[in-house]
Amino acid sequence: MANKRTLKRNITNICSALFAECVALSLYENSVDKRNIETLITSVVRLQSDYVCRVSHIEPGMKAKKYFKVLINHFNEELEAIVDQLNNIN
Repeated sequence: MANKRTLKRNITNICSALFAECVALSLYENSVDKRNIETLITSVVRLQSDYVCRVSHIEPGMKAKKYFKVLINHFNEELEAIVDQLNNIN
């Protein structure tokens, strides 16, 4: 990790791409339940907001390197769960 700004930018870019996928799926697939898509969009926005805020505030008592490693791992796990849900909608 180079710095906090880069990490925030990466999180934002990943979530923006996933958001665009959700919107495209809702617009071009008629057989998809709109509530499921809305739930996914909400979870993507929440994911971005939560993790961008957490980048700025390191937990007290943890070393920065360990904190960011754990943060990135948790982000990837939640991201994979959302992508799996998106794939299962089709």
